[in-house]
Amino acid sequence: MAGPLALVGGAPFTDGCTFDRELVEASGGREVLVLPTGAAFEHPARLVERAASWFGAMGTTSRGLGVLGRPDAFDAGNAAAVRAAGFVYLAGDSPMHLRSVLKDTPVWEALVEAWRGGAVLAAAGGGAMVLCDPMVDPRGGAFTVGLGLVRGITVVPEFERWSAEVVHRTRRLSPADLVMIGLPSATAVLRDAGGAWAVAGVGEVSVFRGGEPAMLGDLPASVEVDVRPASSPTR
Repeated sequence: MAGPLALVGGAPFTDGCTFDRELVEASGGREVLVLPTGAAFEHPARLVERAASWFGAMGTTSRGLGVLGRPDAFDAGNAAAVRAAGFVYLAGDSPMHLRSVLKDTPVWEALVEAWRGGAVLAAAGGGAMVLCDPMVDPRGGAFTVGLGLVRGITVVPEFERWSAEVVHRTRRLSPADLVMIGLPSATAVLRDAGGAWAVAGVGEVSVFRGGEPAMLGDLPASVEVDVRPASSPTR
């Protein structure tokens, strides 16, 4: 059974993200493995340090895993670390870089395997965007291909910063059966192992289905996972 899933709107490891304590408890208090992939060009070490301080205050440890470029995602040691983790946190603001690094790699396959096996998976900002398919393209609000851990749902992080014009365009382009979640910073939608969704954090989420206002109850309990084997990947 897949573990808990947290899609976070941004500003991870800050005071508003009180839901992280619940995620730590769900993981059994195990070490949090932080992949700062989406911050590869924006001081990823600082993000890892902030996570260490944040989770340390909760009585658990965290460490960063240097999956910053595509070669790192083919490293057998990195894949093994992700596969063995009880709590994986995907962070950083660039969904495009995340996608280019992780797509069709052993690390991505290990991440999905860990989550399917019951590990907690959290993703903030660009990480939350790229787990979805389709994914909203932050460069203009149209749709593009994501990694596809979650299908039928798309996330717009830091929703408070998106202009009304871009949001309108995204809603207009939305497929009829797609649920779009506008997530403010330090706010998350949480899916438990049983498939129930809840909102946590400091902000209010905006939910749309087919571009029209909707409710949290429109989020599907089941999620689709589509991962190609990493035995013959394209580098």
